[in-house]
Amino acid sequence: MQQLLQRGAAMMQHRSEESLDASWDDLKLFLACAKYKSFRNAAEELGLTSTTLMRRIDRLEESIGCKLFLRDQSGLTLSDEGMAMISDVSLMERHAFNVFRRASRSSNDTAGTVRVAVTEGPGNFWILPRLIDFQKTYRKITVDLRCAMEQADVARLESDIAIQLEPPTNPDLIVAKLGRLHIYPFVSKDYENLHGVPATLAELRNHRIVKQSAPQVDDTAYARILGLKSLEGIVGIKTNSSIGVLYAVERGAGIGFLPTVSIALGAPLVAVDLGVSHHADLWLTYHKEFRSSERHKIVVEWLKKIFDPKTYPCFRDEFIHPNALVPMMAAAKESVGLTGYVAAAPT
Repeated sequence: MQQLLQRGAAMMQHRSEESLDASWDDLKLFLACAKYKSFRNAAEELGLTSTTLMRRIDRLEESIGCKLFLRDQSGLTLSDEGMAMISDVSLMERHAFNVFRRASRSSNDTAGTVRVAVTEGPGNFWILPRLIDFQKTYRKITVDLRCAMEQADVARLESDIAIQLEPPTNPDLIVAKLGRLHIYPFVSKDYENLHGVPATLAELRNHRIVKQSAPQVDDTAYARILGLKSLEGIVGIKTNSSIGVLYAVERGAGIGFLPTVSIALGAPLVAVDLGVSHHADLWLTYHKEFRSSERHKIVVEWLKKIFDPKTYPCFRDEFIHPNALVPMMAAAKESVGLTGYVAAAPT
């Protein structure tokens, strides 16, 4: 640690290495504060109080003899000394994670846990049902599936494998495109019977939108795609859950923008043809250390297989209208056994 902090020590009133008493735990807190640029946000992520976190950073600054952050009402900004330290401490963390990563896998062992993080909709409606069949074949592998819109940081050991909407830039990670989610407006049959559906974007103002607001979801995309300056007065329900959007649309709450795979899986939805659509690519990523882990390789290849656009046309790059997609996915169901959709529970 002292060696890595040597450059910082030169700025810290020329303290000798022997006088440094920086805790690795406190250095990890320093990285979190640098990442979130706020004591409050970093404390929430770390499960600490803001007071405790500030006290720990104060202790670290006193230990190494300099201020690491400039603090004001807008948040935290790294000082010159903090900027000098950040790369060294990040390198320390990277090596520490590699130690744990190597310890967690055996190159010849197909038994053990593989942690997979994925966005909520594909995780619950696509991966989870197929995971049941996977377990029948690979009984010694435990897949720890985390379905959330918060993106897991694979490099920081938050997950072994992640499926996310943005490709990572970390050079230590292996990245592969799985497929593409095509987003389209839908309503329930009951909603169509009661209110009809808009035929143009101008008519959309006479209807209600069920809107998802969550990490990995572009909050400005709705208005931009619809060519509107604002969605004020149109949004009826706003939720952070993609499952919540599907449930609300099924129950007739309004128009929701959902992946076309939803109707292909059998959801009782009606496509609303407004001349607009959107797409989001799915990226699979994992650390290169797991290339020699048998159980991780098995899970990676299985994930690639169940998202293969050649088998499942809903994940192709080109847009296929939902009505045309239904018979295509029915053919896939007959050939490979397609399951996944579970109807919303009745009230």
